[in-house]
Amino acid sequence: MTGSTEIVGTKSGKTSLLIRRIIAYVVLIALVIISLLPFYLLLINATRERRQVGIQWYPGPELKSNWSKLFSGSTAVAYGNVFKALMNSLIISAGASVLCVYFSALTAYATHVYQFKLRKFADTFILLVMMVPTQASAIGFYRLMISWKLTDSFIPLIIPAIAAPSTYYFMKQYMASSLPLEIVEAARIDGCGEFRTFNTIVAPILKPAFAVQMIFTFVGNWNNFFMPRLIISDKAKYTIPLVLSAMNHAGPQEQDLGIFYLYMVLAILPVVIVYLLLSKYIIRGIALGSVKG
Repeated sequence: MTGSTEIVGTKSGKTSLLIRRIIAYVVLIALVIISLLPFYLLLINATRERRQVGIQWYPGPELKSNWSKLFSGSTAVAYGNVFKALMNSLIISAGASVLCVYFSALTAYATHVYQFKLRKFADTFILLVMMVPTQASAIGFYRLMISWKLTDSFIPLIIPAIAAPSTYYFMKQYMASSLPLEIVEAARIDGCGEFRTFNTIVAPILKPAFAVQMIFTFVGNWNNFFMPRLIISDKAKYTIPLVLSAMNHAGPQEQDLGIFYLYMVLAILPVVIVYLLLSKYIIRGIALGSVKG
């Protein structure tokens, strides 16, 4: 009797586990479909003309026509050069991301490694800066850029990215868990300078953190609309969000949702490429951390 009871219990346990797995897979598949459905509709609408845009389930024949319209001279006059806007966004996003990640890590390295009296004050001050919204300082920043004659320039969109409190705190927390101070002390004993220590010893350790923050800062600057709209008025220097906004707010006669959706597809591709290039470092960092743990 005991043996038969154990067999029945084992079979019921396996059946219960199988049912839970089936439910979990069904829920996950449904979530994937819900997440990917907007992108699928975006791709479909990019192949249709303005009168056919909507909820469609199969591609249309207008992809080549929309492509030609998107890069035509009339589109450049109405909304700005869409290809140049891609390059402008790439320059701003790449430059701001590199500066943000490097100097935030350098600042975090200084407050993590060095023992000085004002270290806690520096942390508190950076935290206070993080609490100030961008919009609160936008008017003063804009007036300053006017006085320095830096409007219609990429400099105000790239250089201020050096001050990134959230990236600084992420880097500092990562260093606290992954950067032993003994390595830094050993480098100093061997006569290695501070910048060389950071660039050749500390930076390789921080690669997973660099990858994570590069993705976040790149996407944030790529999608940034507020500051470029404030600084840039020359259509030749428009970024992608500014061009998309101009397309979206065009009049009924000028608005063409087919080329609008096609340009959205082109705008998403660089973000996907950046993620694919950097994701291997994130996965590698998680794997190394699990082995060390």
